[in-house]
Amino acid sequence: MSHDVTEMINRLRVAGGDTTEVEVKSAAGGLPVSLTATLSALANQPGGGTIILGLDEQAGFRPVGLVDPQVLKQGLAAKARAFTPPVRLTVDDGEVDGAAVVVARVHECDRSSKPCRVTATGTAYLRSYDGDYALSEVEEQGFLAARQAPLFDRSPVEDATIDDLDTELVDAFLGAVRERDPAGLGRFADDAELLRRGGVTIDGGQPTVAGLLALGAHPQQWFPRYVIQAAAAPLPTDSAATRARNQVTISGPVPRMLDAALLWARRTFDTAIVAESDGTVHDRPSYPLVAFRELVANALIHRDLDHWSAGLAVEVRLLRDRLVVANPGGLYGITVDRLGRDAVTSARNARLVAICQHVRTPQTGARVIEALASGIPTVTEALADHGLPPAHYVDSGIRFTVVLHQFATATPAVTAEPKLGATERRVYQALTSQGRTARELAEELGLSAPNIRRSLRNLRGRGLVIQLGGRGRTTTYQRRPDGV
Repeated sequence: MSHDVTEMINRLRVAGGDTTEVEVKSAAGGLPVSLTATLSALANQPGGGTIILGLDEQAGFRPVGLVDPQVLKQGLAAKARAFTPPVRLTVDDGEVDGAAVVVARVHECDRSSKPCRVTATGTAYLRSYDGDYALSEVEEQGFLAARQAPLFDRSPVEDATIDDLDTELVDAFLGAVRERDPAGLGRFADDAELLRRGGVTIDGGQPTVAGLLALGAHPQQWFPRYVIQAAAAPLPTDSAATRARNQVTISGPVPRMLDAALLWARRTFDTAIVAESDGTVHDRPSYPLVAFRELVANALIHRDLDHWSAGLAVEVRLLRDRLVVANPGGLYGITVDRLGRDAVTSARNARLVAICQHVRTPQTGARVIEALASGIPTVTEALADHGLPPAHYVDSGIRFTVVLHQFATATPAVTAEPKLGATERRVYQALTSQGRTARELAEELGLSAPNIRRSLRNLRGRGLVIQLGGRGRTTTYQRRPDGV
């Protein structure tokens, strides 16, 4: 059976490198050693992934001309047995630009058996923007915890009392429940009984994890890392010493954090003045605030609350060409390909979701969530109305990341070296006269560290880029001062 994977390769060429779902290797000299980590990582990734052998990424994913594809297929099958549990593969012949390639579909390991480990070393791997990396002990705990249904948000919080709840938020919650659910939870006239039956407290008035996170005066007294870490990348006009701007740590209960995150976005997002067809003039942020709000609310509500993730925060990163929102804990009860398409309201933290349906944000009085599976469609619609590409969702199993992209802005053409590959061109266009480190480039472009290093070496060899520093000093790269 032969597969035409041209469409998949075209997407890789546009992206300028591998993605979290697809790994490409030339395999001109046989199976590369790095495939061991890749097989484990893709088996641990929700939905698995695909490995394509026989393409040169640095040459724009052009075929290398495999001598004996059958030997490579046999080698893949043998390597797949070197894991615990064994990696399940579907290996077929493929074709790109008329040349033969090997296409291996790596199936996701069963949740009850994760993480998939290299039998010889006991090491398990995971995919990330900068390649495959070995799981830390904390991340392995995340996979082990995911084997059971999450109930952590129902637990009482030790040493917390009813006085640790925010009275303003509690009063608004009680009022909303009685207004919206008068025949159900709202029929209980006694406030203490309503809070107990609603999962905010247990007998005696001690708050639950969900109750404290949604309505607590300061939940971080018990959960120091249940916060939002937000920061923006330096502007092109900033000095080379600038690491980040508008960096904040946002704390408080869910509704107050949501208000604070929106305030940060209004202060940080670039804003254009736009004239509408009716003659009115409006400020237009670089990303729609309604989409940002939905993503942050989802990250706060659906983040993992088990012990393994206690040291991890929700992260918001505004980079030069994209906005990233990430939270510990992967999707629960749904897969990436079904997001926004199926009306699925499955929740990792069911008690927290149930409470937050009735919680209002103090500044605007808006609902925190609706729990109607409308969040992702709202994001999709807002991005389309804003003229932006669809959101990119990445579920690693123990981490969920959403990336919003800006359309590429016009940059000077590289006229002296018209044969630059797609990756090299992206790296060159991201460089400035002030200098960038390889790590900064990897974070900004979403490319793997090896891809960045290879591109920089090639650009230096062609005289397009200058390397500064080294030998104990930070190594940076910049375009030639005279331009090219």
